[in-house]
Amino acid sequence: MPEFIHEHFLLHNRFAEELYHTFAKQWPIIDYHCHLIPREIAENRSYENMTRIWLEGDHYKWRAMRTNGVAEKYCTGAASDWEKFLAWAKTVPATLRNPLYHWTHMELKIQFGIGNLLLNENTAKRVWDECNAKLATPEFSAQGIIRQMNVEMIATTDDPVDTLEYHARIRTNSALKTTVVPTFRPDKAVHLDDIVTFGEWLKKLESTSGVSVKTFDDYLQALKKCHDFFHRHGCRISDLSGETFYAEKYTLGEIKKIFAKARSGKKLTPPELNKFRSVMFYELSVMNHARGWVQQFHVGALRDVNGRMFESLGPNTGYDIIGDYPIAKALAQLLGRLDSEHKLAKTILYNLNPADNDVLAAVIGTYQDGSVPGKIQFGSAWWFLDQKQGMEAQMNSLSNMGLLSRFVGMLTDSRSILSYPRHEYFRRILCNLLGDEIKKGLIPHDIPLVGAMVEDICYRNARNYFDYGQQ
Repeated sequence: MPEFIHEHFLLHNRFAEELYHTFAKQWPIIDYHCHLIPREIAENRSYENMTRIWLEGDHYKWRAMRTNGVAEKYCTGAASDWEKFLAWAKTVPATLRNPLYHWTHMELKIQFGIGNLLLNENTAKRVWDECNAKLATPEFSAQGIIRQMNVEMIATTDDPVDTLEYHARIRTNSALKTTVVPTFRPDKAVHLDDIVTFGEWLKKLESTSGVSVKTFDDYLQALKKCHDFFHRHGCRISDLSGETFYAEKYTLGEIKKIFAKARSGKKLTPPELNKFRSVMFYELSVMNHARGWVQQFHVGALRDVNGRMFESLGPNTGYDIIGDYPIAKALAQLLGRLDSEHKLAKTILYNLNPADNDVLAAVIGTYQDGSVPGKIQFGSAWWFLDQKQGMEAQMNSLSNMGLLSRFVGMLTDSRSILSYPRHEYFRRILCNLLGDEIKKGLIPHDIPLVGAMVEDICYRNARNYFDYGQQ
């Protein structure tokens, strides 16, 4: 059987092939949003086996395994590493037409050189042995894989109370040429649904910032100190998530009372939560603009819907779904207020509901101001949409209502250091989309013209958009 992941995988005509091989594949990776653990990079972790590097923490795979009838002990439980890997290998054939099938075999081919077989129950032991042997070498440590994959920049996701000690260690490690920077992720400062968890987090904020937080003004001061601390450690990007955008009307007096209530450990009502989220979405955006950061907003996830499994496993274990919240009005009010006050930072918007693609593609054009190409971005297809159809749909909406040519391209948004082939996946899909339109006569058969746009989307736009070279 010919190799599944071959030279022209996902490239369906000669124009797509030329665009990919000449203009896309050679560029370094700018991974401006991911969930890699800074400690693993700083300590140059060596991974004991494929389960530890490939399955540990991967809720995409866990969801597929559970759907395939695999017991929880083989996902998050006490089964041995080999038993977990074998359970995944048995599941892989059932993932045909799921992006996991593509990602799995691309990662095996691109990073481990295993392209002559498909992963299944019968090939599992051979794959396990070959990959584990490579994981035992320096080339497959955390930093070794980053070098192999030609990663120029990594932006991790970090809580405002983080000490950033591992980022400091990475910067002093001359062996790693990749720039690794923190991202300011203040979700716990904004979403006060769990008042007990908030109280515990607030103590950490006081300790990290050195500010005794009694009032809402103190709270903003403490967050500002953390924001400044992140900036000194190379942070130039923020990220904030929510079910939707928030722009409720509020008065400062109302916010002070709401914060005092939360500070005292009393549960907030839904209207109070939304007013507090609204003021924090605004105030954090003002901080980002003042520092010249890029801000990202991820909206649309309905999280932890399986209460029984949340109690057992906690968050980020594969029990989130796509939400269907209204987003346009609040988003326009938030961006409109910031724009009118000349405090709107470079902004990337991500949605989880594909029904919102055209909404975001339309919104971003309304707040461009001519100061920066593509200042307001419709971010790449995210999470459940991070697959061929989802990527094409996002790029089609952006093309129809904005400028695909100014798109900052792909990111991994992953907890696995083996996820870097997703950039190649995206680049191949992009080139095939454009190659198909050349073939149909929808765009000119001008390979240098289209190729320059491919290079911009794959690398140059992100390189120019994100300030990570002047720390």
